[in-house]
Amino acid sequence: VQLQASGGGLVQPGGSLRLSCAASGRTFSSYTMGWFRRAPGKEREFVARISWSGGTTYHSDSVKGRFTISRDNAKNMAYLQMNSLKPEDTAAYYCAARAGERAPWNYWGQGTQVTVSS
Repeated sequence: VQLQASGGGLVQPGGSLRLSCAASGRTFSSYTMGWFRRAPGKEREFVARISWSGGTTYHSDSVKGRFTISRDNAKNMAYLQMNSLKPEDTAAYYCAARAGERAPWNYWGQGTQVTVSS
């Protein structure tokens, strides 16, 4: 599966953005999808994941209650709705896919930059 992330930009603190991840391939609906981020000078950080059906989601403590991961298998899309953005959310965001809940994250999209600043 090939992934392409989009939707990043510059937003003020407290604002919102929705990131999109477009996937190619007819087996998209069988993959677990995830979002990660990497801030300058920091390690890559897990943000959220969603099961193949969309029935199970998990968000990191740092974004819980502010970000929501979702997917639309009919459109081969995954999303990350980001609300109440903080300057510390500034990072390059990456979507990823894996073939099962315990499989490695083998598929990655290019990053989309999110900058939270006044």
